[in-house]
Amino acid sequence: MSGNDRCPVLLLTPSGRDLAVAQSLLAAAGIGSVACANVQQLEGKMSDDVCCAIVADEALNGADLTPLADWVSSQPAWSDLPFVVLTQRSGGADRRPMAERLTRALGNVTFIERPFHSTTFVSVVQTAMRGRYRQFEARGRMLELHEGEARLRTALTAGQLGSWTLDLATRTLSASATCKAIFGRRETDSFTYADLLTSVHPGDMDRMQAAVARSIETGCDYAIEYRNVWPDGTMHWVDIRARIVRDARDQVAQLVGVSSDITPRKTSEDQLRRINESLESKVLERTAQLEHAHQTVLEEIQQREHTEKLLRQVQKLEMIGQLTGGIAHDFNNLLMAIMANLELVRKDVRKEERVGRLVEGALKGAQRGAALTQRLLAFARQQVLSVEPVRLSTLVHGMTDLLERSINSTIELKIETANDVPYTSVDANQVELAILNLVVNARDAMPDGGTIYIDVDTAVSIDDKELKSGDYVRVTVRDTGIGMDAATLAKAMEPFFTTKEPGKGTGLGLSMIHGLARQLQGALRLESTVRQGTVASLWLPVCEVEPQLAETGALTPGDTSTGTPDVRAVILVVDDDPLIASSTAYLLQDLGQDVIEVNSGEEALNVLRSGRAVDVLLTDYSMPKMTGVELASAARALRPALPVILATGYAELPDKAAADLPRLRKPYQQSQLMIEIAKAVR
Repeated sequence: MSGNDRCPVLLLTPSGRDLAVAQSLLAAAGIGSVACANVQQLEGKMSDDVCCAIVADEALNGADLTPLADWVSSQPAWSDLPFVVLTQRSGGADRRPMAERLTRALGNVTFIERPFHSTTFVSVVQTAMRGRYRQFEARGRMLELHEGEARLRTALTAGQLGSWTLDLATRTLSASATCKAIFGRRETDSFTYADLLTSVHPGDMDRMQAAVARSIETGCDYAIEYRNVWPDGTMHWVDIRARIVRDARDQVAQLVGVSSDITPRKTSEDQLRRINESLESKVLERTAQLEHAHQTVLEEIQQREHTEKLLRQVQKLEMIGQLTGGIAHDFNNLLMAIMANLELVRKDVRKEERVGRLVEGALKGAQRGAALTQRLLAFARQQVLSVEPVRLSTLVHGMTDLLERSINSTIELKIETANDVPYTSVDANQVELAILNLVVNARDAMPDGGTIYIDVDTAVSIDDKELKSGDYVRVTVRDTGIGMDAATLAKAMEPFFTTKEPGKGTGLGLSMIHGLARQLQGALRLESTVRQGTVASLWLPVCEVEPQLAETGALTPGDTSTGTPDVRAVILVVDDDPLIASSTAYLLQDLGQDVIEVNSGEEALNVLRSGRAVDVLLTDYSMPKMTGVELASAARALRPALPVILATGYAELPDKAAADLPRLRKPYQQSQLMIEIAKAVR
């Protein structure tokens, strides 16, 4: 209840208006009260938590106060419950015995004569309550003191600490049983300060006494560890902690502290020190081994992270490539039908007429779509390449006029090639397109002008993760433009990534060149520095075989622009898409060829089994149930000498049987179609 400002006031005023008046005055002062009907009820409500009792003297007259007096006399030492007794004004002689009787029975009594002033009544009650609150506070402090002493005893026992007090004036030492045991004495043994000094190891005596003197002189804490010798001659270690206690005159009077036996700890420390000394050399040796192993692990982790990064990039590009190849295949089929029909329509209208101009515009748009598809296939490494040995130095010099027309007057073009650059197996048209793309990119990176350098030389790849070891021809395009930061350079070859404004770039240029290089077993490498320019290097493997001259007497088709081919043939056209099959048939019929049109491999085989005359088999590659390669194999089983042309929108031809089949890349024009037919027939 200590510190609580709410405790009950007991009221015993059984007659008149005293009860109502007292409760009203107390309530106005914010004091709660509990009414009692008689002395017995009052005694029953008595407790240590009551603030005070207000009693009318007439309620006590003739009553047995013994139980109430017994309760008052049995109060704890801190408690002295105040009683406020309301008396009637009368002569002094007859009041004294009653006052003495109540004082003896109740102890702490304050008398108020009635009638009384309200202020006086409230003041007396409040005074009594303040005194009671101080009693509650004393109770709390006494409880805390007792609890603290109990905790201290428990802590000392649990920590095996011995308490002691040294009177500095008389050098009288008072030690607990635990403290005596720490110095090798029994509880019943005498243990004086002289005995303590005698037990201190001679080697620690000066240090111990100097610490005591310093604490007395400065008032600092006394803290020391030293050896002590027990009466049986054994040596032990003791830890001492103490503080100075001053007297009422602020003079140093006592040292009060605790002691503990630290012999096991000191023994362990000594053993550990000896072990550490013996292990130091081994630890140094092992540390060196671990540092070497750690460095090895770090290098392996870095290598693995680099490999995983490359693998994720390859997987991403492979996924995009597969998607791109499929889209390009379908798009090529659509363009095939559009371009074939436009070519036929163009022959029936005059160019100067409005319809003729519209047809020309549509055909050019379709051709641009075909070029875009070609870029997609180049990125996906699924384009059909016409590979032949080419000397890149000659190819670059032959492009000079085209390259100069592709840049503006503020840019200077410098071309340097090494002597006797070896041949490399490439598709000349695709490589020209790649070099032109690199030059255009360099031009766009120099809006204020500059210089573009094109070098052709040889290089060697050794232990390269991207290129096989061997000799390569390298075409380098270098500019003095704005360059790229590391983040832009890392994404430069990703498909559809561009730094140009919307509508001014597809983001397929570098990715197309990268795909072409990989398809030709080479690589595209970029280096760039902001405000210093970019270097793009196209590495292509050296060709092992010298180029063969074209055979004399090779077929040169007639002028297909006149619509009169130089051959006549029966052509079996196979395509699962009726629109493509019909468009191809129309192109051939327009050239005077005989056409048999079917939409599956099985239908084509049925035609061959029927014995009908067929000079050339023109088949799509990607068809359900039977691919073009499978159809070619089955057709040649029926007619071994039958020429087969494979039409495809992309280059994914996994069957080795397709290696000897001439290929016609979709979308093809009428002239290209007739050239392949003529080659097959002758």
